[in-house]
Amino acid sequence: MKYQLFGHTGLNVSQIALGTGNFGTGWGYGSSVEESEAIFNAYIEAGGNFIDTADIYQFGQSEEFLGKLLTEKRDHVVLATKFTNGAAPDANPLVKGNSRKAMIYSVEQSLKRLKTDRIDLYWVHHPDHVTPSEEILRGLEDLSRAGKILYAGLSNFAAWRLARAVTLAELNRTIPIAAAQFEHSLVHREPELDLFPAAKALNLGVVTWSPLGGGMLTGKYRQGETGRAEGFAGKVFQPENTAQRTAILDTVLAIANELNASPDQVAIAWASTHGSVPIIGPRSLKQLESNLNAVNVLLSNEHIDKLDVVSNISSLTKRAPYRDEPITPLTIA
Repeated sequence: MKYQLFGHTGLNVSQIALGTGNFGTGWGYGSSVEESEAIFNAYIEAGGNFIDTADIYQFGQSEEFLGKLLTEKRDHVVLATKFTNGAAPDANPLVKGNSRKAMIYSVEQSLKRLKTDRIDLYWVHHPDHVTPSEEILRGLEDLSRAGKILYAGLSNFAAWRLARAVTLAELNRTIPIAAAQFEHSLVHREPELDLFPAAKALNLGVVTWSPLGGGMLTGKYRQGETGRAEGFAGKVFQPENTAQRTAILDTVLAIANELNASPDQVAIAWASTHGSVPIIGPRSLKQLESNLNAVNVLLSNEHIDKLDVVSNISSLTKRAPYRDEPITPLTIA
């Protein structure tokens, strides 16, 4: 697996990140500890070094599993986790949201579950629409000075919130916002309108989740499988519910057949053309091995054009699809 520099940090991360939302069965859907260990070890052996989890994943089990698996590999990975939701279905209101109190409590609990003394990249999972950016940044700065986090990032924040937080951090000389995380796939391209350009301009590392549309882009739901269509109560799932989405999947399947690849590999390879680090979230070793082979799929310009056209969002804007390309300087007459 290849590595790439992550935003304006000095981190070299693998081109695909391993999301561990399926590590555990606390949500009634996921992987056993044995299955999780097999997935983790195979990812590491393939050269992966970017692990993404959250305190809410499987109500803390994901972090607990990783705590056991990372014992001898802790210094060989970039470990990222998130807070905002709390790690229990009935979490106390004081430990939920993005307040400094909730943040301090959450990081301490995550450190215990992960059996580590620091988190490499700490994400604010999503805005709570209450806590001011200034308070979030102050809390992240406190954690940084205490040596409990090394980098900070914002997940699922609108572009304007992201830009404001980055600017406030610069002005107040707190820990910089180093990264942004958001959903992006062939069936969810809206981030190309604002989040990708904002992250590019702000020189942030970009991590994107659900490159397979919750599994829809694999075509498996056409075969009667349920997966995330029912697991996780149908959350983090993009249904095949429009003519355009049907056309998108048809195109993915056709290209996969042409390249002798699988549909998931084509979808992940396409997502990778935008300069981000896609997160895969396999529930089985078989799924992981297939997902990782996306790095060996070479999409031609013609393939990319076909996928861009069929998934276009031109009805919303006339802008061209965003990709990680150099910004052309303005010429002042």
